[in-house]
Amino acid sequence: MASAKPPLHLLIAAPRGFCAGVDRAIRIVELTIERYGPPVYVRHEIVHNQFVVDRLRGMGAVFVKELDEVPDGRPVVFSAHGVPKVVPANAEARGLDYLDATCPLVSKVHRQAERLIRAGRHILFIGHAGHPEVIGTFGQVPEGSMTLIETVQDVAKIDIADPLNLSFLTQTTLSVDDTQAIVDALKTRFPAIEVPRSEDICYATSNRQAAVKAIALECERVLVIGSPTSSNSLRLAEVAERQNVPARLIQRAADIDWDWIGQPRAIGLTAGASAPEILVREVVDALAERFAVTETIAEHTVENMIFKLPRKLVA
Repeated sequence: MASAKPPLHLLIAAPRGFCAGVDRAIRIVELTIERYGPPVYVRHEIVHNQFVVDRLRGMGAVFVKELDEVPDGRPVVFSAHGVPKVVPANAEARGLDYLDATCPLVSKVHRQAERLIRAGRHILFIGHAGHPEVIGTFGQVPEGSMTLIETVQDVAKIDIADPLNLSFLTQTTLSVDDTQAIVDALKTRFPAIEVPRSEDICYATSNRQAAVKAIALECERVLVIGSPTSSNSLRLAEVAERQNVPARLIQRAADIDWDWIGQPRAIGLTAGASAPEILVREVVDALAERFAVTETIAEHTVENMIFKLPRKLVA
C-alpha cells in the first residue's frame, strides 16, 4: 500500500505572471503574423521567456539580433524592452514595415529622458548594464548625456561637471528596495537633483515584489518562475531571499530541484511578468505528484491595466 503524500500548503502570489506590457507585446506579434503571414521578424526576444518565444516561433516568428538580418519586404517587430532611436530610423530608411511593441511604461521613460536633455540636464540612470531596456533608453539621447548607476557605491564615484543640473531616471524592472537606497544616496550627495515626476519602476514590478514580500515569511521555500535573463524575475527571488527565505528561479517544472525542496509544510510560488500562467499550473501539477497540495491564492493587489494595440493592427 502506497504511503500517503505529505501535506503541502502552497501560497500562490497574486498578482503574478503576465503584465499588461507583456500581454500587449505578445499580441502584437500574434496579430502581425495574422495580418502579414509568416515569417514575421522580431528584433531580440519579444519578452524574456523561452516558452513564449518558442510558441511564437512555432507560429512563424523569426527572432533576430539585429535589423540587418531582416530581409527586405518583411515586417519586423521591436521587443517590449524598447530600442535605440537609430533602429526605427534604419527600418524607415530601408522601407521596412515595423511595429513597435515597446512597453508604454518604458516609452514613458524614453520621453522623460528626451525632455530632460532638452532642458539641459545630465541624467543619472539607475539600471543594469547591458540590459535591453537600458540600451534602448540610452539610445534615445545624445552620447555622454546620461550616466549609468548600478549600485549605491557608484554614487560616490560620480564625477559630474555641473552637479546642480542633474536628474535621475530608472529602469522599470528594478528592485524597489535597491532602487530606493540608490535614490537616497543620490539625494544625499546631490541635494538639487531633479526627481522624476512619477515612479519609473513599473506597477507590475512593484506589485509582484510586494506580493512576494507578503507571503515569504509564511513559507519555507519560494519558487519563482521566470527566465534567468528576466530582470523582474530575478528581483522576485531576491525579495524572498532578503526575507531570509530560500528562493529559486526556475523556467518551468522540469527545473525543480527536489532535494532542495525537501519536505516543507509551506511553499510560496510566483511568476515573473514574462511567464505565462500555464507554467504556473505546470509547477502546481508537479508539486501535486509528490505532495497533498492545498492551494491558497494570496491576493495582494488587483491589476486591471490594459494597453492599446498599434492602430495598424486593429484598424
